[in-house]
Amino acid sequence: MGARFGPAGNSNSFTDAGFKSTLDAPAFCASMGLDAYEYQCGLGVRVKQDMAEKLRLKALESGVQMSLHAPYYISLSSLEEEKRKGSARYFLESAQAVKGMGGARFVVHSGSCGKQTREQALALAVETLRYCIAELDAAGFTDVTVCPETMGKIGQLGTLEEVLELCSVDERILPCIDFGHLNARTMGGIKGREDYEFILDAMADRLGTERASVFHSHFSKIEYTSGGEKRHLTFEDTVFGPEPQPLMRLIAERGWSPTFICESDGTQAEDAQTLKRIYTEELERL
Repeated sequence: MGARFGPAGNSNSFTDAGFKSTLDAPAFCASMGLDAYEYQCGLGVRVKQDMAEKLRLKALESGVQMSLHAPYYISLSSLEEEKRKGSARYFLESAQAVKGMGGARFVVHSGSCGKQTREQALALAVETLRYCIAELDAAGFTDVTVCPETMGKIGQLGTLEEVLELCSVDERILPCIDFGHLNARTMGGIKGREDYEFILDAMADRLGTERASVFHSHFSKIEYTSGGEKRHLTFEDTVFGPEPQPLMRLIAERGWSPTFICESDGTQAEDAQTLKRIYTEELERL
């Protein structure tokens, strides 16, 4: 099966080529040798069902796997119950949209710690996620995969261990491992093969190899400060990491089939191409 690669939203080159509608995104991705695309709903799920259906057909035609990024304002760990329960509505909207597009995964941010301890915030997030999954099931979305994301700012919920704990709520939940975020929140902690091995092994230990092997991922180089993530960069940056080659080597060696969504700043399609090229070269070396 192999890994899949694609951009988060539309790159500068998509716009520069004269494309105006995201309906052209699957064909654009396919023309670049990419086979995944993540539709961005960070500011709200506003895609109409007829648009989602057209995207489904375009993606099917182009062999592109669709996923979706749910609204940024979802907060599973909010101290306000109304906000936590409100997250279920955004889950339902995201599930309906991604299913309409022919996809099966959506990515969520779990929230921040705020005035709570990390342990208290995580306990609330686990409880809220359990409630949201039950709401998805009740609405018939039993085949949609929720992907809680590792986060880049230290004050946010979203360490590797916290995300794996969220995944324990239901075996259908898969982690969205954002390697740039993990590198940013650890002040450059991903330096090479051993650091990537630690992350992959932790997933396999907690989830089982079969489930871990199809994880969802975001990848980009990210500038960070003492608080963690500052801004997304492009692969041309030589100061901030992480470097993708050791990870691509490990994925090839293990025969895993994750989906890598590139979130570089404006060059996400080109940098997704680079990821795929490195991965393909590593496969050929085996």
